[in-house]
Amino acid sequence: MNPGHGTRPLSDTAHVSATLDKAAAENFPVAPAFLPRAWRDGLTAVYGYARLVDDIGDGDLTPGGRDAVLLGLDPAAVDDPLTMLDAFEADLLRVFGSADGPPRHPLLLALQPVVRAHGLTPEPFLGLIEANRQDQRVTRYETYGDLVAYCELSANPVGRLVLSLTGTGTPERIRLSDAVCTALQIVEHVQDVAEDLGRDRIYLPAEDMRRFHVSEADLAAPSAGASVRALVAFEAERAAALLDEGVPLVGSVHGRLRLLLAGFVGGGRAALRAVTAAGFDVLPGPPKPTKSGLLREVAAVLRTAPRKR
Repeated sequence: MNPGHGTRPLSDTAHVSATLDKAAAENFPVAPAFLPRAWRDGLTAVYGYARLVDDIGDGDLTPGGRDAVLLGLDPAAVDDPLTMLDAFEADLLRVFGSADGPPRHPLLLALQPVVRAHGLTPEPFLGLIEANRQDQRVTRYETYGDLVAYCELSANPVGRLVLSLTGTGTPERIRLSDAVCTALQIVEHVQDVAEDLGRDRIYLPAEDMRRFHVSEADLAAPSAGASVRALVAFEAERAAALLDEGVPLVGSVHGRLRLLLAGFVGGGRAALRAVTAAGFDVLPGPPKPTKSGLLREVAAVLRTAPRKR
């Protein structure tokens, strides 16, 4: 896939590549080489979209305001996530044929042929934007149910898009995919407690913090005390249970898609093993799985996922 479609200067191509290169830091494989080219291109385009939306919401855009300029805004708008998200949503609607011309951002130009080829709908893409709007308004979650509702916007649309891109979506697979994606989001929240707190966000439910006698000051410490470790272990166990619930998704498909989905589940499990190996002390920085650990977990998922014909 050529993200710039041959019409953008090299600086924009490099700008797009800087976003797509972040795939290497994810807990799961984004578009591995063993997949058919059409799938890889589609998954890469969807990842580029999702990554940029998150970068807008997190204030992690590359310096210089280029993303704002591409969306028709003043460069200073990069410091205003809600303005950026509104402009990005307007550009997304151009992907789906709004009346005011083609999309302006090269990542959305790359997404347009994928949307057309697979008949994708706007809803999952809009969900990801709304999740990042919510991040600007909501910085604490009272209950686990509140957090799961957030994951319905921030994570589950990605799994649904994977099923749409591969032509394998069914109501049961969507249900199982939602469990896996919610789990992966919770795993990320568990790993990134310190980073999120630096943005004045806490994704550990307040009711659980009270249960384990954890204060916000405890989360700001350089390393975790016993109460924080117990809380992190509790949330990690929840994520592990959701991954287990989603394992039948892997067994419901065949071939290379089976391997891809095993990579998602195995990636989540490997990340949880890294958290466990760190003694549930995530405050010095996010524990990351090794490549060998990831491969072991993927192999285990493939061995145990029940096959459905």
